[in-house]
Amino acid sequence: MKTMKAIRFHQYGSVDALKLEEITVPTPGDEQVLVRVSATSINLIEHKLASGELKAVFPLQFPWTPGGDFSGVVEETGKGVSQFKKGDEVFGWNPGMGAYAEMLVVPQAMLLKKPKNLSHFEAASIATVAQTAWQALFEIAKIERGQSILIHGGAGGVGTIAVQLAHRADVKVYTTASSENREHLLSLGADEVIDYNKVPFDSVAKSVDLVIDTIGGETQTRSLQILKKGGILISTIQPPSQEEAQKLGVTAMMMRTEFNPKRLEQVAELVASGALKTVISKTYSLADVKEAWRHILTNHTKGKIVLKV
Repeated sequence: MKTMKAIRFHQYGSVDALKLEEITVPTPGDEQVLVRVSATSINLIEHKLASGELKAVFPLQFPWTPGGDFSGVVEETGKGVSQFKKGDEVFGWNPGMGAYAEMLVVPQAMLLKKPKNLSHFEAASIATVAQTAWQALFEIAKIERGQSILIHGGAGGVGTIAVQLAHRADVKVYTTASSENREHLLSLGADEVIDYNKVPFDSVAKSVDLVIDTIGGETQTRSLQILKKGGILISTIQPPSQEEAQKLGVTAMMMRTEFNPKRLEQVAELVASGALKTVISKTYSLADVKEAWRHILTNHTKGKIVLKV
């Protein structure tokens, strides 16, 4: 019986609950593909899920392996798989997670061929954040030219992509970040970068059409106040107060990222052509996952952190 290394949780917890274990290699079922994972990336939602903060909304079944984003090579295909064959370089997103592992079984519908001029690191860094940003901007908010948006955490994974996509849509882009990321975000298309250490964001961004909240807490509560009547706040991190939103005449929601292969293909083409930039701040090995999680939980990470598998 073949075995592989995987990171698993056996109960809700944080960094110390991450376990590197030897487990059986899964077998692909009908219309499933076994992928040898080359790289995966870390998303903050994985920590939120593992900690139990979201168990009322997204309960976990243990043992649980994090990791939605991945890039790798097809190892084996199940019955009914017609789009992929052994040796194909692929990338994608697995809603059930599982990519912090040497092998991953994923439905063929969740896979795309990796563009040749994208590295595995780049391909593994875009699926969750790019789809989240795209879905929030164009499918939920339906942002239009000339409108205004505040993106919290502009230098982070979702923020980096959202700033660029909003700029391409000819939207006025406010974003919050530390001063060291100011020039970087201006180069990506932000109109105003608000240093959250020095300036209250609500003294600069006023009467905006959309807020993308990647921070939560007090930042989320204050963000509701700066929306236009009829504006929308979309959180990637925690459910907003419906009572407060109703009082203010705005819409507020926590989104759930949905996989859309056409959407992801569009994003990958933009990245491959250089029209959209990916930002990878650090890479770690799978064995160093605890160090990687400590880094992301104690630093305002620029772009994405990738795990080399």
